[in-house]
Amino acid sequence: MITLDSEFIRQRTVDTVLDDGSRVRLRPVVPEDKERLVQGLERLSPESRYRRFMSAVSRIPDRQLRYFTELDYVDHYAVGALALDEPGEPGVGVARYVRLADQPQVAEVAVTIVDDYQKSGLGSLLLQAAMAVALENGILEFQAEIMGDNHGAIRLVRRFGARIVRKGNPCLMSIHLPSAMEALRGTERYELIRAVAG
Repeated sequence: MITLDSEFIRQRTVDTVLDDGSRVRLRPVVPEDKERLVQGLERLSPESRYRRFMSAVSRIPDRQLRYFTELDYVDHYAVGALALDEPGEPGVGVARYVRLADQPQVAEVAVTIVDDYQKSGLGSLLLQAAMAVALENGILEFQAEIMGDNHGAIRLVRRFGARIVRKGNPCLMSIHLPSAMEALRGTERYELIRAVAG
């Protein structure tokens, strides 16, 4: 477990510009982000909610809000994106991983982007940031279940060399993190992502 302090957050905070010109701040999710998550859910369409939670979700229970924001930053990590061009800098996306207890080099991953920031490059950026942190913490593979009709998510993970197994709906995917990150080495984005990993 990592002690959460202002220095930990500062070292892992980076401002950047998305493909559409929007400015965002990437930083670890902290306990004070509970209200941002509630507001972010309100910005998700019913379709986006279903694709993220695989059920019709109208609110996040308090217990789950605590789980989403009170992290150990090693086995359970989340990086969020704050919209710098909007009042109050609301949260507009998050990527999180949770290490599997029985496979310590593997983690479940999930990425959520509010609808009006989808197709801006934010999903790719957050997934890369989560990859970099996971590698620092000894995780070599991400796994996830993706709805078979979630073509945007499938395209996203395929960019990172994901192996997708279609066994009904949802389908299962896995990404080998060392290979995915090595493909980024030497790019401007690689340096940005490494900064987020601290």
